[in-house]
Amino acid sequence: MNVFHQTKVNFQEIVKEVIAWRHYLHQHPELSFQEVNTSQFIYDKLSEFENLKITRPTKTSVMARLIGAQPGKVLGIRADMDALPIQEQTGLDFASENPGVMHACGHDAHTAMLLGAVKILTSMQDQIKGEIRFFFQHAEELLPGGAKEMVEAGVMEGVDVVIGAHVMSDTPVGKIGFVYGPMMASPDGFNLKIQGFGGHGASPHQTVDSIAIAAQVITNLQHIVSRNIDPLESFVITVGKITGGEASNVIPDSVELSATVRSFGGDLRAKAKERIERVIKGVTEAHGATYELDYMYGYDPVVTDHEITKIVEDSVRELYGDDSILIQAPRMGGEDFSAFLNEKPGTFFMIGSRNEEKGIIYPHHHPKFDVDDDALQYGVNIFVNAAFKLLK
Repeated sequence: MNVFHQTKVNFQEIVKEVIAWRHYLHQHPELSFQEVNTSQFIYDKLSEFENLKITRPTKTSVMARLIGAQPGKVLGIRADMDALPIQEQTGLDFASENPGVMHACGHDAHTAMLLGAVKILTSMQDQIKGEIRFFFQHAEELLPGGAKEMVEAGVMEGVDVVIGAHVMSDTPVGKIGFVYGPMMASPDGFNLKIQGFGGHGASPHQTVDSIAIAAQVITNLQHIVSRNIDPLESFVITVGKITGGEASNVIPDSVELSATVRSFGGDLRAKAKERIERVIKGVTEAHGATYELDYMYGYDPVVTDHEITKIVEDSVRELYGDDSILIQAPRMGGEDFSAFLNEKPGTFFMIGSRNEEKGIIYPHHHPKFDVDDDALQYGVNIFVNAAFKLLK
């Protein structure tokens, strides 16, 4: 049941505001840990609403507390706000005004949707049992992540349940995606330097060819995925960057590689570094080279709680019907929302933002990425209605 019959708030008017807020945020993106103006915009906007206690847990994050008229549980709702170092190529009227910085992942939409939900929920304070905390989080895109910093600042103390959402460019507008259990992977990775011995390209026998060795390392790393891991488990090693050499006839002394390693945690994640280093060590030693490995652990996997996911799914079904629901497969992308879920149970759902008729088809982190504004109303409505269900 839609709760808007219980308030005098005009939903469509708020959606117009949400779209305007999203356009403003899209025009003024800021990188991770640099969201000074973005967080101030959010703080100022929240200050216009009633019944909120607003704080700044970290330099560029904002938290607002809405304490209901009656005691009850504490619900946290999170939206992230940072942008990416990408030069926008959308041609939108509200395209980024900051060169080389773009909201290419939809965080502008997340922030605007949560602001809309806050405005509605503050007008219904007398009907709320418990407390709702709104987390406007900085730095989702960059380790160690803003979620971890906010948790360390104490925002989750006393919270019982936490939820969040992400717009998805591969999901049509009007569809809401859910995953039960492991949902998003841990984005670990490594930097590797292979040290050989350079020389003339015409005399490879006088060198230890770091490029040829790097090629073998890359190939053999894939044998971990195809031959050391259960085919029914999800595991990815992708070498996304290789740097070495200056000329076609010169074998360089060294080559540097950077890679991402994705898994859903557990024993597989724990042993990944050992398996990767074993391959690197074997290949380099076999060819007389040495190596330096810097292995980095990223965010923990996002694992949703079954009961809470079902409550939010039921809320969406009541609002938009069975056809709006997509039960989706886990994704190998990473999300630092896991830092909140490590503290308390919760869920994370996907809001379809793709519209082929409008040409909104580009993937996240693409310079032409966009979000269909029609998707924003879904996020606002779901946050509001799910909040009442979860607080029961």
